[in-house]
Amino acid sequence: MNYNISQPFLDAAARFSDRTAIISRSGGGYRRWTFKDLDSTAAAYAHGLAAQGICRGDRVMLMVKPSLEFVCLTFSLFMIGAVVILIDPGMGYRNLVKCIGSVKPQVLIGIPKAQILKRLFRRPFRTVETDICVGTGFGLLGRSLKGIADFKKGAFKPAVMNQEDPAAIIFTTGSTGPPKGVQYQHGIFKAQLDLIRDYYGITPEDIDQPAFPLFALFSAALGACAVIPDMNPAHPARVDPARFVRTILDNNVTYSFGSPAIWNVVSRYCLDRGITLPSMKKILMAGAPVPWDLIKRVKLIMGHDSEIHTPYGATESLPVASMKGSDVLNETWEKTRIGHGTCVGGPLPGIEIRIISIFDGPLESWDKVEVMPVGEIGEIVVKGDVVTRAYYNNDRENRLAKIRDGETLWHRIGDLGYLDDQGRLWFCGRKVHRVITDQGTLFTIPCEAIFNEHPLVFRSALVGVRLGPDLISGPKTPVLIVEPYVKVRNSDKLFSELREMAKGNPITGSISRFLINTAMPVDIRHNAKIFREKLAVWAAERF
Repeated sequence: MNYNISQPFLDAAARFSDRTAIISRSGGGYRRWTFKDLDSTAAAYAHGLAAQGICRGDRVMLMVKPSLEFVCLTFSLFMIGAVVILIDPGMGYRNLVKCIGSVKPQVLIGIPKAQILKRLFRRPFRTVETDICVGTGFGLLGRSLKGIADFKKGAFKPAVMNQEDPAAIIFTTGSTGPPKGVQYQHGIFKAQLDLIRDYYGITPEDIDQPAFPLFALFSAALGACAVIPDMNPAHPARVDPARFVRTILDNNVTYSFGSPAIWNVVSRYCLDRGITLPSMKKILMAGAPVPWDLIKRVKLIMGHDSEIHTPYGATESLPVASMKGSDVLNETWEKTRIGHGTCVGGPLPGIEIRIISIFDGPLESWDKVEVMPVGEIGEIVVKGDVVTRAYYNNDRENRLAKIRDGETLWHRIGDLGYLDDQGRLWFCGRKVHRVITDQGTLFTIPCEAIFNEHPLVFRSALVGVRLGPDLISGPKTPVLIVEPYVKVRNSDKLFSELREMAKGNPITGSISRFLINTAMPVDIRHNAKIFREKLAVWAAERF
Protein backbone atom coordinates (compact mmCIF):
# COMPACT_ATOMS: atom_id res chain seq x y z
CA MET A 1 0.00 0.00 0.00
CA ASN A 2 1.36 3.41 -0.98
CA TYR A 3 1.92 5.82 1.89
CA ASN A 4 4.35 8.66 2.64
CA ILE A 5 4.51 9.77 6.30
CA SER A 6 4.82 13.38 5.14
CA GLN A 7 1.22 13.25 3.86
CA PRO A 8 -0.52 13.80 7.25
CA PHE A 9 1.66 16.89 7.73
CA LEU A 10 0.70 18.20 4.26
CA ASP A 11 -2.98 17.47 4.96
CA ALA A 12 -2.80 19.33 8.28
CA ALA A 13 -1.05 22.27 6.62
CA ALA A 14 -3.77 22.49 3.98
CA ARG A 15 -6.56 22.21 6.53
CA PHE A 16 -5.14 24.55 9.19
CA SER A 17 -3.14 26.91 7.01
CA ASP A 18 -3.41 30.02 9.19
CA ARG A 19 -3.21 28.33 12.59
CA THR A 20 -0.03 28.52 14.64
CA ALA A 21 2.03 25.34 14.25
CA ILE A 22 5.33 26.08 16.00
CA ILE A 23 6.22 28.45 18.83
CA SER A 24 9.72 29.01 20.17
CA ARG A 25 11.47 31.47 22.45
CA SER A 26 13.02 34.45 20.70
CA GLY A 27 14.80 37.05 22.80
CA GLY A 28 12.39 38.16 25.50
CA GLY A 29 9.32 36.88 23.67
CA TYR A 30 8.17 34.24 21.20
CA ARG A 31 8.30 33.61 17.50
CA ARG A 32 5.37 31.87 15.86
CA TRP A 33 5.01 30.04 12.57
CA THR A 34 1.74 29.00 10.96
CA PHE A 35 1.11 25.71 9.20
CA LYS A 36 1.36 27.67 5.96
CA ASP A 37 4.85 28.82 7.02
CA LEU A 38 5.88 25.23 7.78
CA ASP A 39 4.41 23.96 4.53
CA SER A 40 6.20 26.55 2.37
CA THR A 41 9.48 26.15 4.27
CA ALA A 42 9.44 22.35 4.07
CA ALA A 43 8.72 22.55 0.34
CA ALA A 44 11.53 25.08 -0.17
CA TYR A 45 13.95 22.82 1.69
CA ALA A 46 12.81 19.79 -0.33
CA HIS A 47 13.37 21.60 -3.64
CA GLY A 48 16.78 22.83 -2.47
CA LEU A 49 17.90 19.43 -1.15
CA ALA A 50 16.73 17.69 -4.32
CA ALA A 51 18.74 20.21 -6.37
CA GLN A 52 21.80 19.14 -4.36
CA GLY A 53 21.30 15.58 -5.58
CA ILE A 54 19.61 14.19 -2.46
CA CYS A 55 17.10 11.61 -3.57
CA ARG A 56 14.93 8.68 -2.56
CA GLY A 57 16.74 6.11 -0.41
CA ASP A 58 19.69 8.33 0.51
CA ARG A 59 20.73 8.04 4.16
CA VAL A 60 20.74 11.54 5.64
CA MET A 61 22.25 12.27 9.04
CA LEU A 62 20.18 15.05 10.61
CA MET A 63 22.01 16.82 13.44
CA VAL A 64 19.87 19.88 14.16
CA LYS A 65 18.54 21.28 17.44
CA PRO A 66 14.77 21.22 18.15
CA SER A 67 13.50 24.09 16.01
CA LEU A 68 11.46 25.10 12.98
CA GLU A 69 14.37 23.85 10.85
CA PHE A 70 14.29 20.41 12.53
CA VAL A 71 10.57 19.94 11.87
CA CYS A 72 10.65 21.26 8.29
CA LEU A 73 13.83 19.40 7.33
CA THR A 74 12.48 16.10 8.62
CA PHE A 75 9.27 16.41 6.63
CA SER A 76 11.13 17.64 3.53
CA LEU A 77 13.35 14.55 3.67
CA PHE A 78 10.29 12.32 4.10
CA MET A 79 8.79 14.01 1.02
CA ILE A 80 11.92 13.27 -0.98
CA GLY A 81 11.89 9.67 0.24
CA ALA A 82 15.27 9.91 1.93
CA VAL A 83 16.03 7.94 5.10
CA VAL A 84 16.45 10.28 8.09
CA ILE A 85 19.09 9.24 10.64
CA LEU A 86 18.51 10.54 14.17
CA ILE A 87 21.11 10.04 16.91
CA ASP A 88 20.90 11.47 20.43
CA PRO A 89 24.02 13.64 20.81
CA GLY A 90 23.87 13.11 24.56
CA MET A 91 25.12 9.51 24.22
CA GLY A 92 28.73 10.78 24.20
CA TYR A 93 31.21 11.24 21.38
CA ARG A 94 32.54 7.66 21.48
CA ASN A 95 29.12 6.10 21.00
CA LEU A 96 28.09 8.87 18.63
CA VAL A 97 30.90 8.31 16.14
CA LYS A 98 30.42 4.53 16.33
CA CYS A 99 26.74 4.93 15.48
CA ILE A 100 27.49 7.27 12.60
CA GLY A 101 30.03 4.86 11.16
CA SER A 102 27.59 1.94 11.42
CA VAL A 103 24.91 3.57 9.25
CA LYS A 104 27.25 5.02 6.60
CA PRO A 105 25.41 8.30 5.94
CA GLN A 106 25.63 9.79 2.46
CA VAL A 107 24.49 13.26 3.51
CA LEU A 108 25.09 15.34 6.63
CA ILE A 109 22.67 18.14 7.44
CA GLY A 110 23.80 19.73 10.65
CA ILE A 111 24.52 22.80 12.72
CA PRO A 112 28.10 24.16 12.60
CA LYS A 113 29.08 22.11 15.65
CA ALA A 114 28.07 18.91 13.82
CA GLN A 115 29.96 19.93 10.71
CA ILE A 116 33.07 20.59 12.81
CA LEU A 117 32.62 17.14 14.42
CA LYS A 118 32.72 15.63 10.94
CA ARG A 119 36.03 17.31 10.24
CA LEU A 120 37.51 16.17 13.54
CA PHE A 121 36.35 12.55 13.22
CA ARG A 122 36.71 11.92 9.52
CA ARG A 123 36.57 8.13 9.48
CA PRO A 124 32.92 7.57 10.54
CA PHE A 125 31.84 10.31 8.11
CA ARG A 126 33.89 9.00 5.19
CA THR A 127 30.75 7.99 3.25
CA VAL A 128 29.30 11.53 3.38
CA GLU A 129 29.22 13.09 -0.07
CA THR A 130 27.07 16.16 0.62
CA ASP A 131 27.27 18.66 3.50
CA ILE A 132 24.47 21.09 4.32
CA CYS A 133 25.13 23.57 7.12
CA VAL A 134 22.19 24.82 9.21
CA GLY A 135 23.53 28.11 10.50
CA THR A 136 26.57 30.26 9.82
CA GLY A 137 29.39 28.27 8.26
CA PHE A 138 31.13 31.06 6.35
CA GLY A 139 31.26 28.77 3.31
CA LEU A 140 33.69 26.44 5.10
CA LEU A 141 31.21 23.90 6.49
CA GLY A 142 29.23 22.92 3.41
CA ARG A 143 26.41 24.56 1.49
CA SER A 144 24.16 26.81 3.54
CA LEU A 145 20.60 25.54 4.08
CA LYS A 146 19.37 29.11 3.81
CA GLY A 147 21.24 29.50 0.53
CA ILE A 148 19.82 26.40 -1.14
CA ALA A 149 16.19 26.78 0.04
CA ASP A 150 14.05 27.48 -3.02
CA PHE A 151 10.83 29.30 -2.18
CA LYS A 152 10.02 30.08 -5.84
CA LYS A 153 8.95 26.62 -6.95
CA GLY A 154 5.97 26.32 -4.61
CA ALA A 155 4.65 22.95 -3.46
CA PHE A 156 6.82 19.84 -3.59
CA LYS A 157 5.19 16.61 -4.75
CA PRO A 158 6.04 13.85 -2.28
CA ALA A 159 7.68 10.70 -3.54
CA VAL A 160 5.34 7.72 -3.89
CA MET A 161 6.43 5.41 -1.06
CA ASN A 162 5.26 2.02 0.11
CA GLN A 163 4.42 1.48 3.77
CA GLU A 164 7.32 -0.99 3.93
CA ASP A 165 9.84 1.53 2.57
CA PRO A 166 12.41 2.85 5.10
CA ALA A 167 11.73 6.33 6.49
CA ALA A 168 14.24 6.71 9.33
CA ILE A 169 16.92 5.10 11.47
CA ILE A 170 16.56 6.06 15.13
CA PHE A 171 19.13 4.97 17.69
CA THR A 172 18.42 3.45 21.08
CA THR A 173 19.87 5.05 24.21
CA GLY A 174 22.42 2.31 24.76
CA SER A 175 21.38 1.92 28.40
CA THR A 176 22.08 -1.85 28.35
CA GLY A 177 24.74 -2.12 25.64
CA PRO A 178 25.91 -0.35 22.48
CA PRO A 179 23.23 1.88 20.90
CA LYS A 180 21.45 0.20 17.99
CA GLY A 181 19.97 1.80 14.88
CA VAL A 182 16.26 0.93 14.63
CA GLN A 183 14.77 0.91 11.14
CA TYR A 184 11.49 2.82 10.93
CA GLN A 185 9.29 2.30 7.90
CA HIS A 186 6.65 4.75 6.68
CA GLY A 187 3.99 2.31 7.88
CA ILE A 188 5.47 2.14 11.39
CA PHE A 189 5.25 5.93 11.73
CA LYS A 190 1.66 5.82 10.45
CA ALA A 191 0.72 3.20 13.04
CA GLN A 192 2.35 5.25 15.82
CA LEU A 193 0.63 8.42 14.67
CA ASP A 194 -2.80 6.77 14.52
CA LEU A 195 -2.35 5.09 17.93
CA ILE A 196 -1.16 8.25 19.70
CA ARG A 197 -3.99 10.30 18.17
CA ASP A 198 -6.75 7.83 18.94
CA TYR A 199 -5.69 6.47 22.33
CA TYR A 200 -4.52 9.70 23.94
CA GLY A 201 -7.13 11.85 22.22
CA ILE A 202 -4.76 14.37 20.63
CA THR A 203 -6.69 16.88 18.50
CA PRO A 204 -5.88 19.97 16.39
CA GLU A 205 -7.09 22.05 19.34
CA ASP A 206 -4.21 20.84 21.49
CA ILE A 207 -0.97 22.67 22.21
CA ASP A 208 2.01 20.40 22.85
CA GLN A 209 5.28 21.04 24.64
CA PRO A 210 7.39 18.04 23.61
CA ALA A 211 10.49 17.47 25.72
CA PHE A 212 11.50 14.75 23.24
CA PRO A 213 12.07 16.41 19.81
CA LEU A 214 10.52 13.63 17.73
CA PHE A 215 7.13 14.34 19.26
CA ALA A 216 7.07 17.80 17.66
CA LEU A 217 6.75 15.92 14.36
CA PHE A 218 3.73 13.99 15.63
CA SER A 219 2.12 17.26 16.76
CA ALA A 220 2.58 18.87 13.34
CA ALA A 221 1.21 15.79 11.58
CA LEU A 222 -1.85 15.79 13.87
CA GLY A 223 -2.55 19.47 13.25
CA ALA A 224 -1.64 20.44 16.82
CA CYS A 225 0.63 23.32 17.81
CA ALA A 226 4.07 22.51 19.24
CA VAL A 227 5.89 24.78 21.69
CA ILE A 228 9.64 24.16 21.53
CA PRO A 229 10.72 24.02 25.19
CA ASP A 230 13.58 26.22 26.33
CA MET A 231 15.84 23.32 27.34
CA ASN A 232 18.56 20.99 26.12
CA PRO A 233 16.82 17.67 25.36
CA ALA A 234 20.15 15.85 25.77
CA HIS A 235 20.13 16.70 29.50
CA PRO A 236 16.53 16.42 30.76
CA ALA A 237 17.40 16.44 34.47
CA ARG A 238 19.16 19.77 34.01
CA VAL A 239 16.00 21.45 32.75
CA ASP A 240 15.49 24.97 34.08
CA PRO A 241 12.03 24.55 35.63
CA ALA A 242 11.28 28.27 35.58
CA ARG A 243 11.78 28.42 31.80
CA PHE A 244 9.93 25.16 31.18
CA VAL A 245 6.95 26.33 33.23
CA ARG A 246 6.97 29.82 31.72
CA THR A 247 6.46 28.51 28.17
CA ILE A 248 3.61 26.29 29.39
CA LEU A 249 1.82 29.17 31.09
CA ASP A 250 2.45 31.73 28.36
CA ASN A 251 1.11 29.47 25.61
CA ASN A 252 -1.64 27.55 27.44
CA VAL A 253 0.01 24.21 26.72
CA THR A 254 -2.47 21.33 26.99
CA TYR A 255 -0.20 18.27 26.86
CA SER A 256 3.43 17.28 27.07
CA PHE A 257 5.60 14.18 26.67
CA GLY A 258 8.84 13.86 28.61
CA SER A 259 11.06 11.91 30.96
CA PRO A 260 10.08 11.46 34.62
CA ALA A 261 13.34 13.31 35.39
CA ILE A 262 11.91 16.50 33.88
CA TRP A 263 8.65 16.33 35.78
CA ASN A 264 10.43 15.52 39.01
CA VAL A 265 12.25 18.86 38.76
CA VAL A 266 9.27 20.81 37.43
CA SER A 267 6.72 19.48 39.95
CA ARG A 268 8.94 20.28 42.94
CA TYR A 269 9.57 23.77 41.58
CA CYS A 270 5.84 24.39 41.12
CA LEU A 271 4.80 23.04 44.52
CA ASP A 272 7.49 25.03 46.31
CA ARG A 273 6.11 28.23 44.73
CA GLY A 274 2.40 27.48 44.65
CA ILE A 275 2.33 27.38 40.85
CA THR A 276 -0.31 25.38 38.98
CA LEU A 277 -0.66 24.55 35.29
CA PRO A 278 -4.41 24.88 34.72
CA SER A 279 -4.25 24.49 30.94
CA MET A 280 -2.41 21.14 31.14
CA LYS A 281 -4.83 18.30 30.38
CA LYS A 282 -2.46 15.42 29.61
CA ILE A 283 1.11 14.60 30.62
CA LEU A 284 2.83 11.54 29.21
CA MET A 285 5.87 10.30 31.17
CA ALA A 286 8.01 7.48 29.83
CA GLY A 287 11.55 6.14 29.69
CA ALA A 288 11.66 4.59 33.16
CA PRO A 289 9.28 3.42 35.90
CA VAL A 290 7.30 6.40 37.20
CA PRO A 291 6.99 6.35 41.01
CA TRP A 292 3.67 7.02 42.70
CA ASP A 293 4.93 10.08 44.58
CA LEU A 294 5.93 11.74 41.30
CA ILE A 295 2.50 11.01 39.81
CA LYS A 296 0.90 12.46 42.94
CA ARG A 297 3.04 15.61 42.83
CA VAL A 298 2.43 16.22 39.12
CA LYS A 299 -1.29 15.63 39.57
CA LEU A 300 -1.36 18.43 42.17
CA ILE A 301 -0.09 21.03 39.69
CA MET A 302 -2.38 20.08 36.77
CA GLY A 303 -5.93 21.09 35.88
CA HIS A 304 -8.90 19.41 37.60
CA ASP A 305 -9.97 17.27 34.61
CA SER A 306 -6.41 16.28 33.73
CA GLU A 307 -4.74 12.88 33.48
CA ILE A 308 -1.23 11.49 33.59
CA HIS A 309 -0.29 8.61 31.31
CA THR A 310 2.75 6.35 31.62
CA PRO A 311 3.27 4.74 28.18
CA TYR A 312 5.50 1.66 28.06
CA GLY A 313 7.62 0.47 25.17
CA ALA A 314 11.03 0.92 23.63
CA THR A 315 12.61 2.67 20.66
CA GLU A 316 11.86 -0.53 18.74
CA SER A 317 8.22 -0.67 19.84
CA LEU A 318 6.48 2.43 21.16
CA PRO A 319 3.94 2.47 22.68
CA VAL A 320 2.75 -1.06 23.45
CA ALA A 321 1.06 -0.56 26.84
CA SER A 322 -0.12 2.39 28.89
CA MET A 323 -1.37 3.12 32.40
CA LYS A 324 -3.30 6.09 33.74
CA GLY A 325 -1.72 7.84 36.69
CA SER A 326 -5.00 7.76 38.60
CA ASP A 327 -5.14 3.98 38.21
CA VAL A 328 -1.57 3.69 39.49
CA LEU A 329 -2.47 5.67 42.62
CA ASN A 330 -5.78 3.92 43.22
CA GLU A 331 -5.05 0.32 42.19
CA THR A 332 -1.44 -0.76 41.78
CA TRP A 333 1.11 1.28 43.65
CA GLU A 334 0.62 -0.37 47.01
CA LYS A 335 1.61 -3.67 45.38
CA THR A 336 4.61 -2.03 43.72
CA ARG A 337 5.86 -0.80 47.10
CA ILE A 338 5.99 -4.34 48.49
CA GLY A 339 7.84 -5.87 45.55
CA HIS A 340 5.27 -6.81 42.89
CA GLY A 341 6.93 -4.77 40.14
CA THR A 342 5.60 -1.70 38.32
CA CYS A 343 2.27 -2.03 36.52
CA VAL A 344 2.51 -0.42 33.06
CA GLY A 345 -1.04 -1.20 31.97
CA GLY A 346 -2.77 -3.39 29.45
CA PRO A 347 -1.77 -3.80 25.80
CA LEU A 348 -2.82 -0.93 23.55
CA PRO A 349 -5.21 -1.54 20.62
CA GLY A 350 -3.62 -3.77 18.01
CA ILE A 351 -0.78 -4.87 20.31
CA GLU A 352 -0.16 -8.42 21.54
CA ILE A 353 1.99 -9.01 24.64
CA ARG A 354 3.25 -12.39 25.81
CA ILE A 355 5.56 -13.53 28.61
CA ILE A 356 8.00 -16.26 27.63
CA SER A 357 10.57 -18.29 29.54
CA ILE A 358 13.81 -16.37 30.04
CA PHE A 359 16.43 -17.32 27.47
CA ASP A 360 19.65 -15.45 26.72
CA GLY A 361 20.34 -16.69 23.20
CA PRO A 362 18.48 -16.28 19.89
CA LEU A 363 15.05 -17.84 19.39
CA GLU A 364 14.60 -18.49 15.69
CA SER A 365 10.91 -19.37 15.66
CA TRP A 366 7.82 -19.20 17.87
CA ASP A 367 7.60 -22.99 18.17
CA LYS A 368 10.77 -22.88 20.28
CA VAL A 369 9.14 -20.56 22.81
CA GLU A 370 7.65 -21.50 26.17
CA VAL A 371 4.81 -19.13 27.06
CA MET A 372 4.58 -18.46 30.80
CA PRO A 373 1.30 -18.66 32.74
CA VAL A 374 -0.38 -15.65 34.37
CA GLY A 375 1.60 -14.29 37.30
CA GLU A 376 4.92 -15.91 36.33
CA ILE A 377 7.89 -13.63 35.63
CA GLY A 378 9.52 -14.08 32.24
CA GLU A 379 10.71 -12.19 29.19
CA ILE A 380 8.35 -9.65 27.59
CA VAL A 381 7.72 -10.03 23.84
CA VAL A 382 5.42 -7.88 21.72
CA LYS A 383 3.82 -7.90 18.28
CA GLY A 384 1.82 -5.24 16.43
CA ASP A 385 1.83 -2.49 13.84
CA VAL A 386 4.04 -0.14 15.90
CA VAL A 387 6.69 -2.84 16.42
CA THR A 388 9.71 -2.32 14.17
CA ARG A 389 11.01 -5.19 12.07
CA ALA A 390 14.80 -4.89 12.24
CA TYR A 391 17.93 -3.03 13.27
CA TYR A 392 19.94 -1.46 10.49
CA ASN A 393 23.05 -3.36 9.43
CA ASN A 394 23.06 -5.47 12.61
CA ASP A 395 22.32 -9.13 11.91
CA ARG A 396 23.55 -10.26 15.33
CA GLU A 397 21.08 -8.08 17.23
CA ASN A 398 18.29 -8.97 14.81
CA ARG A 399 18.79 -12.65 15.60
CA LEU A 400 18.73 -11.94 19.33
CA ALA A 401 15.74 -9.57 19.30
CA LYS A 402 13.31 -11.05 16.76
CA ILE A 403 11.28 -14.27 16.83
CA ARG A 404 9.61 -15.36 13.61
CA ASP A 405 5.98 -16.49 13.92
CA GLY A 406 4.77 -17.47 10.47
CA GLU A 407 4.68 -14.28 8.41
CA THR A 408 5.01 -12.03 11.46
CA LEU A 409 7.67 -11.19 14.04
CA TRP A 410 7.69 -10.89 17.82
CA HIS A 411 10.11 -8.38 19.32
CA ARG A 412 11.98 -9.25 22.51
CA ILE A 413 12.03 -5.95 24.39
CA GLY A 414 14.76 -7.16 26.73
CA ASP A 415 12.59 -6.53 29.79
CA LEU A 416 11.22 -8.97 32.34
CA GLY A 417 7.72 -8.96 33.77
CA TYR A 418 4.44 -10.82 34.08
CA LEU A 419 0.78 -10.50 33.16
CA ASP A 420 -1.82 -10.38 35.92
CA ASP A 421 -5.30 -11.89 35.81
CA GLN A 422 -6.65 -8.65 34.32
CA GLY A 423 -4.21 -8.84 31.40
CA ARG A 424 -2.11 -5.95 32.71
CA LEU A 425 1.66 -6.01 32.30
CA TRP A 426 3.94 -5.63 35.34
CA PHE A 427 7.54 -4.58 34.66
CA CYS A 428 10.24 -6.22 36.80
CA GLY A 429 13.48 -4.93 35.25
CA ARG A 430 15.86 -5.54 32.37
CA LYS A 431 16.77 -9.13 31.52
CA VAL A 432 20.51 -8.41 31.60
CA HIS A 433 20.15 -6.87 35.07
CA ARG A 434 18.68 -9.92 36.81
CA VAL A 435 20.97 -11.28 39.52
CA ILE A 436 21.40 -15.06 39.51
CA THR A 437 22.51 -16.22 42.97
CA ASP A 438 22.97 -19.64 44.54
CA GLN A 439 19.59 -19.09 46.24
CA GLY A 440 17.66 -18.14 43.12
CA THR A 441 17.15 -15.22 40.72
CA LEU A 442 16.51 -11.67 41.91
CA PHE A 443 14.77 -9.07 39.75
CA THR A 444 15.81 -5.44 40.06
CA ILE A 445 12.59 -3.42 40.13
CA PRO A 446 10.69 -5.51 42.74
CA CYS A 447 13.73 -5.72 45.04
CA GLU A 448 14.69 -2.05 44.74
CA ALA A 449 11.15 -0.94 45.54
CA ILE A 450 11.49 -2.42 49.04
CA PHE A 451 14.53 -0.27 49.86
CA ASN A 452 13.23 2.85 48.10
CA GLU A 453 10.70 3.09 50.92
CA HIS A 454 13.47 4.13 53.32
CA PRO A 455 13.12 7.90 53.92
CA LEU A 456 16.81 8.55 53.15
CA VAL A 457 16.86 6.62 49.87
CA PHE A 458 16.28 8.59 46.66
CA ARG A 459 16.79 5.53 44.44
CA SER A 460 18.59 2.21 44.54
CA ALA A 461 20.18 -0.31 42.20
CA LEU A 462 20.56 -4.05 42.68
CA VAL A 463 23.67 -5.59 41.10
CA GLY A 464 25.42 -8.93 41.26
CA VAL A 465 29.08 -9.31 42.21
CA ARG A 466 31.16 -12.50 42.16
CA LEU A 467 33.10 -12.67 45.42
CA GLY A 468 34.10 -16.35 45.67
CA PRO A 469 36.96 -18.22 44.01
CA ASP A 470 35.02 -18.64 40.74
CA LEU A 471 35.04 -15.11 39.34
CA ILE A 472 34.10 -16.21 35.84
CA SER A 473 30.97 -18.34 36.00
CA GLY A 474 30.01 -18.79 39.64
CA PRO A 475 26.82 -17.47 41.25
CA LYS A 476 26.70 -13.80 42.15
CA THR A 477 26.32 -12.12 45.50
CA PRO A 478 23.56 -9.48 45.49
CA VAL A 479 24.66 -5.96 46.41
CA LEU A 480 22.19 -3.13 46.90
CA ILE A 481 23.54 0.33 46.06
CA VAL A 482 21.63 3.34 47.33
CA GLU A 483 21.70 6.98 46.31
CA PRO A 484 20.55 9.03 49.32
CA TYR A 485 18.65 12.31 49.22
CA VAL A 486 21.28 13.92 51.47
CA LYS A 487 24.75 13.11 52.72
CA VAL A 488 24.65 10.14 55.08
CA ARG A 489 26.69 10.71 58.22
CA ASN A 490 26.27 7.22 59.68
CA SER A 491 26.34 4.61 56.90
CA ASP A 492 26.48 1.71 59.38
CA LYS A 493 23.15 2.78 60.87
CA LEU A 494 21.59 3.12 57.40
CA PHE A 495 22.88 -0.29 56.30
CA SER A 496 21.56 -1.88 59.50
CA GLU A 497 18.11 -0.45 58.81
CA LEU A 498 18.24 -1.65 55.20
CA ARG A 499 19.16 -5.17 56.33
CA GLU A 500 16.11 -5.23 58.59
CA MET A 501 13.97 -4.12 55.62
CA ALA A 502 15.50 -6.89 53.53
CA LYS A 503 14.63 -9.53 56.13
CA GLY A 504 11.04 -8.31 56.17
CA ASN A 505 10.28 -9.41 52.61
CA PRO A 506 10.83 -12.89 51.14
CA ILE A 507 12.17 -11.56 47.82
CA THR A 508 14.95 -9.54 49.48
CA GLY A 509 15.94 -11.88 52.32
CA SER A 510 19.22 -12.85 50.63
CA ILE A 511 20.41 -9.24 50.28
CA SER A 512 22.82 -8.27 53.05
CA ARG A 513 25.50 -6.17 51.37
CA PHE A 514 25.02 -2.45 50.78
CA LEU A 515 26.95 0.47 49.31
CA ILE A 516 26.31 4.19 48.90
CA ASN A 517 26.76 5.97 45.57
CA THR A 518 25.95 9.66 45.65
CA ALA A 519 25.52 10.02 41.88
CA MET A 520 24.20 6.99 40.03
CA PRO A 521 25.28 6.74 36.38
CA VAL A 522 22.14 7.13 34.28
CA ASP A 523 21.21 7.39 30.62
CA ILE A 524 21.26 10.82 29.02
CA ARG A 525 17.96 10.68 27.12
CA HIS A 526 15.71 10.06 30.13
CA ASN A 527 18.12 10.58 33.05
CA ALA A 528 16.36 7.71 34.75
CA LYS A 529 17.69 4.38 33.45
CA ILE A 530 20.48 3.35 35.81
CA PHE A 531 23.62 1.90 34.23
CA ARG A 532 23.76 -1.13 36.52
CA GLU A 533 26.58 -2.69 34.49
CA LYS A 534 28.85 0.21 35.45
CA LEU A 535 27.70 0.00 39.06
CA ALA A 536 28.45 -3.72 39.19
CA VAL A 537 32.07 -3.06 38.22
CA TRP A 538 32.23 -0.19 40.72
CA ALA A 539 30.80 -2.40 43.48
CA ALA A 540 33.16 -5.29 42.77
CA GLU A 541 36.13 -2.99 43.38
CA ARG A 542 34.84 -2.27 46.89
CA PHE A 543 34.69 -5.84 48.19
